[in-house]
Amino acid sequence: MNERKNIAVLIGFVLSVSLIASVFTAMFIVNNYGQAHMQTLGEIFHRVIEKQPEAENAILETLKEYKFSPEISANENILSLHGYKQADLFPTAKTYISVFILAGFGIGCTLFLSTLIFWHRKVISRIQSLTTYLEKVNSGDSDVLFQVGEDDFSKFQDEIYKTVTMLYQTRDTALKAKNNFAENLYNIAHQIKTPITSISLSVQIMRENPSPKYLDQIQGQLSKLTHLEEALLLLSRIDAGTLPLEIKTVDVYTVLMLAADNLQELLAKSNVSVDIPELGEMSIQADLNWTMETIINLLKNCMEHTPSGGAIHCSYEQNPIYTQIKIWDTGAGFAKEDIPHLFERFYRGQNAPHGGIGIGLSLSKAIIESQNGTISAKNLSDGGACFEIRFYSH
Repeated sequence: MNERKNIAVLIGFVLSVSLIASVFTAMFIVNNYGQAHMQTLGEIFHRVIEKQPEAENAILETLKEYKFSPEISANENILSLHGYKQADLFPTAKTYISVFILAGFGIGCTLFLSTLIFWHRKVISRIQSLTTYLEKVNSGDSDVLFQVGEDDFSKFQDEIYKTVTMLYQTRDTALKAKNNFAENLYNIAHQIKTPITSISLSVQIMRENPSPKYLDQIQGQLSKLTHLEEALLLLSRIDAGTLPLEIKTVDVYTVLMLAADNLQELLAKSNVSVDIPELGEMSIQADLNWTMETIINLLKNCMEHTPSGGAIHCSYEQNPIYTQIKIWDTGAGFAKEDIPHLFERFYRGQNAPHGGIGIGLSLSKAIIESQNGTISAKNLSDGGACFEIRFYSH
């Protein structure tokens, strides 16, 4: 739209200048033609009076009475009857006409060339700015491409900027993925190293002093490796988007009770109770088994940080936008510096239990987010750690 407006303004300017030039040219032509007319008639009358002085008064009287009439025919024009033509009386007329034609042509060509040069310089300037920008991008300088104006060229400029921005984002994503991959490899190697070292030591001791207790230690470390393997496979399936989810209507109270039932043995051993009130019929669209697995992880985390005789509390509420589930304990809560990293893979907080691999909360987060949900953690004002899950309706 702005480009068309600029073109219209430019055309209007050129036409205005051309019109003004034409008016002045016409005025100049008329003025010179009148002067030439006066000079020719004056010269003719002067010569007539020189030869016949008595005709001066008659000539002057005739001029006073004369009125121009364009309808005089060639038969009534005495000059035409005697064979005179315009070129005989006004020999410079053709010269004036040629000069004026050349002048008009010159003005038109000048305006056209000026316009062409203006647009050419504008295009060259825009191309140079894009070239400079791309050179900076090529050298690693992520400079900003400033918009000069709205025109057809700016659309091309916008597309270049969008492409470069997308390439930067792709590069940053690739670098982040590379760094995450390297960090995950390091964490996986560390998680594998600990049980393997323990198994190796147990085997060496058994060679010198065979005892069933070392077999139990080996079995425990193998179970830890198996758990790590299963967790890593699950994460890889979530990352690849291949985790099978059977989305259906799930009752919130039911999924909380099923998760608590799966932990009854551990809860009894830790002397920790779980309070799940029945707050009315509320449902979510989710996969029952994987959602239950997520809540088991959260309940287990709360249980590990709740002192003997303490309790874990659950509540839930629903509005037109989302369904929220809260799970909190009566323990000491999270360390403040741990809260921003709780859901990072292989992160172990200050109060993490011995033997954990730091992957449970990251798994819970990945499963919830794959079902159009979010999860967060915080400390309660009166003590204790709290997890909040939201399943969105749309």
